[in-house]
Amino acid sequence: MNLKRRQFLFLSSVSAISTGLGWMLTRQNIQSADFAESDTAIAANPPKKGMLLRFVSVADTGTGAKGQYAVAGAMNLYHKQNPYNLVVLAGDNIYNNGEIEKIAQVFERPYGLLLKRGVKFQACLGNHDIRTANGEPQVQYPGFNMKGRYYTFSRGNVQFFALDTNANADWKNQLVWLEKELSLSKSPWKVVFGHHPIYSSGAYGSNLEFIKTFTPLFQKYGVQVYINGHEHHYERTRSINGTTYLTCGAGAGNRPVGKNEWTEYSTSNLSFAAYEVYADRIELSGIGINNRVFDQGIIQLKSA
Repeated sequence: MNLKRRQFLFLSSVSAISTGLGWMLTRQNIQSADFAESDTAIAANPPKKGMLLRFVSVADTGTGAKGQYAVAGAMNLYHKQNPYNLVVLAGDNIYNNGEIEKIAQVFERPYGLLLKRGVKFQACLGNHDIRTANGEPQVQYPGFNMKGRYYTFSRGNVQFFALDTNANADWKNQLVWLEKELSLSKSPWKVVFGHHPIYSSGAYGSNLEFIKTFTPLFQKYGVQVYINGHEHHYERTRSINGTTYLTCGAGAGNRPVGKNEWTEYSTSNLSFAAYEVYADRIELSGIGINNRVFDQGIIQLKSA
């Protein structure tokens, strides 16, 4: 399975645009917009019977600025009240050009409390990350726990598949690898993550080439969740042929977001996503910097 050349041109233009617009907007509003009165505060809840795994996801974090610290603070509180030991870090880990010498400023200090408590971050590469040495220093950085530019790992009955969705990725071999790994997987839960969105109501919109490339694979092999960043907002889709698409790119800065017919919830608020995995479902929450749950959804193990 090969991606067409026009996708490479499209993604290259996206990367160029994000050099200016993306960084400027990443540094803008860090305030939390008004939430509905029905929002619930983060509370310490004993794990429900049968919970197998709790993890969180966040992306577009690596600014070292106030927005990142605000989201990190909410992640700290959530961890204190509802412990987890895994963070899916979906790219743009180091702004603006992936300079590994900034790692203390944009990763080790903002997430110091989580790292001290043994929380493991599993990262993938974003378009900003590949601007220095094609992202290789980040692949080699122990704190990102990357086994390569694309890789897989498991936590209990959940198997995760990390992708390199950049324009210069080794698409030919990566797609062969992904289909092979999905076909061999015995895990009932399959979670794929990469930096760029497949479905999005944000500034860049949905990627038609990605829809053509990935959605048949996800449907064929029963991928229930795709997690991404790049768009600086939160958006959860309804189940599309069995897969829920979750954008969690408001980890340090935010941009406006709209809605589509397949959107279940979207907001530009600074936030992260939390997941509780059970044998038959994943309970998903969107959590803002005011430490309130603004979105809740259920991902079924098998859905139409």
